[in-house]
Amino acid sequence: MIQLHNVSLAYQQDASALNNVNLSIGKGEFVFLTGSSGAGKTSLLRLLYGALTPNRGEVLIDGQNISHLSASQIPLLRRTIGVVFQDFKLLQNRTVFENVAITLEVLGWGRADIGKKTMHILKQMGIESKYNLSPQRLSGGEQQRVALARALVNDPKILLADEPTGNLDDANKNQILTIFKEANIRGTTVVVATHDRRLIEQSHKRLITLFKGEIVEQVEKQTASDDQTF
Repeated sequence: MIQLHNVSLAYQQDASALNNVNLSIGKGEFVFLTGSSGAGKTSLLRLLYGALTPNRGEVLIDGQNISHLSASQIPLLRRTIGVVFQDFKLLQNRTVFENVAITLEVLGWGRADIGKKTMHILKQMGIESKYNLSPQRLSGGEQQRVALARALVNDPKILLADEPTGNLDDANKNQILTIFKEANIRGTTVVVATHDRRLIEQSHKRLITLFKGEIVEQVEKQTASDDQTF
């Protein structure tokens, strides 16, 4: 599903964000990316949805080398990828409902189906009562749930999440990760970048550690209690 071959990325000539990264993530996997600030986690995620192009190497998504895609093809790729940004990127002049529904509108869904699917995902996130509010009237945790609803509403092949539980208390963290797990069970490949060691240790999922743009450790998924503690 996701493959990186000898990928390097530099924002400036003397500053490498990623250096010779080789990585393979299979269809339906659940993977955590971790590492200190500046390790390259966000840069790697941005490569995966076509926001950045590597200086060297190949990034393949579902067999497609995304570096070879034209500007008009990148939006088509992104229709299969849900992204939860660290800063949410919600549209402040739209309601909660409109922020989530826009994903389906872009895909050409009918109005009735958009309404039904959008309210279903908002209910799943526990924020259906907020559907007519603007984002600025929500708490940080509620805004996080709207961003997550927008990313998952079209059942994407891949879900990329950058520090998705950073503004949440422990109870809400567990609820969000349970939603990720349910999406993963339905077949979505999930890649989560996080600093939260407790979250990682409890989840028993594959762990990839980055340091100064390089993969320095990979820990395979633990099998013990894998589906019982998350």
